[in-house]
Amino acid sequence: MRKIDLNDFRVATSETARDINRRIVLNLIRKHQPISRADLSRHSGLQRSTVSAITEELIAENWVAEGAVGQTPRGRKPTALHLNSHHAGIFGINVRPCVTNMALANLDGKFLVQETFPTPPTEEMFVDLVSARIAELRAQHPEMAYEGVGVSLPGRIDLSSQKFVFAPNLGWHRDDLKQQLEAAIKLPVELENEANACALSEFWFGKHAEGVRNLIAVAVSEGIGVGMVLNGQLVRGPSGLAGEFGHISISEHGPKCACGNQGCWEVFASNTAALKSYNSGVSKMGGGSRNGGRFTLAKDFDELINLAEHGNPRAGEAVDEMARHLGAGLAMLVTGLAPDVIVVVGEVTRLWERVGPVANRVIQERSFTHAATRVVASGPAPLPRLRGIIALVLQKRFGAPVIA
Repeated sequence: MRKIDLNDFRVATSETARDINRRIVLNLIRKHQPISRADLSRHSGLQRSTVSAITEELIAENWVAEGAVGQTPRGRKPTALHLNSHHAGIFGINVRPCVTNMALANLDGKFLVQETFPTPPTEEMFVDLVSARIAELRAQHPEMAYEGVGVSLPGRIDLSSQKFVFAPNLGWHRDDLKQQLEAAIKLPVELENEANACALSEFWFGKHAEGVRNLIAVAVSEGIGVGMVLNGQLVRGPSGLAGEFGHISISEHGPKCACGNQGCWEVFASNTAALKSYNSGVSKMGGGSRNGGRFTLAKDFDELINLAEHGNPRAGEAVDEMARHLGAGLAMLVTGLAPDVIVVVGEVTRLWERVGPVANRVIQERSFTHAATRVVASGPAPLPRLRGIIALVLQKRFGAPVIA
């Protein structure tokens, strides 16, 4: 039950009802397209006259288009409706310490353009690069209106000020990134934590979210981020900092974390941790040979994965160690929050046939609540973050309005 806050509330008006009905119709078209007005009425329970008024408004605004005319044995022939997917474009940007992914998507969430470039070392260089590229893409697609830009970041954003406040793995220090981008791009900009973006991606587009209202996304990369959708709502907390489970200490004698804490979950279970473990072991061996094969340092986590996939035993040991620590943190989430599903996102999912069983075994050993939580792997690392940040911009049109 959601309690009404009598110190901060808004009463429902006729405008509120129209807005809710419009979003319901828009979402039904998105889900069932192509769909007739009669079927919209049946799915929504709204009167046909109400559906007709809403759809005519959406058509006039170019959000919805009419398609083929159906055939019926008698009566008026139905006209199929579908989203005018190329009416509006959304830019999604996923920033990581080393690389940045960028995409232009349409209303269906389909990527029209996708590219990758090295992450600039400063916020100013990032703004200059991104704004120039967005200007080029807008010139190449002049037929589209643009809803805005979503930016997924490996850090947290203060909800009240919309300032970038916590990013220990990125190294940027300016907190007015949103204002800088909006001034340069001349479009609305939404900033979001990468793990929250992954949670939104699964909730809006993912195959694991069907019928699910409690979902957690664990983004494993240079660090570990956690995004939570509980009771159908993205949980950010009063300041936007909720979900930093990656920076909960699981060993007070563990290595020091970039956040300043000691023994955080991410210093044991992140890509960085696995890479450090492997390279440290190789260095202790003096880079010598074992089983007839010479061990060399891995320059990044992708190379470590490749080594493990090709049977390098030391790389396999580092990945198994990462999996055990990953399972320990996941057990904490299962015990504390008991979600329907936990979705793991990141390059580590390439080895999920190896990592998944190890992590699940640790979860079973450490969680005794009998929660029926499924732990599953998502797709390639950049896609969930990009889809989620695009969903964040889209939900202004498709999401439930806040009325209280």
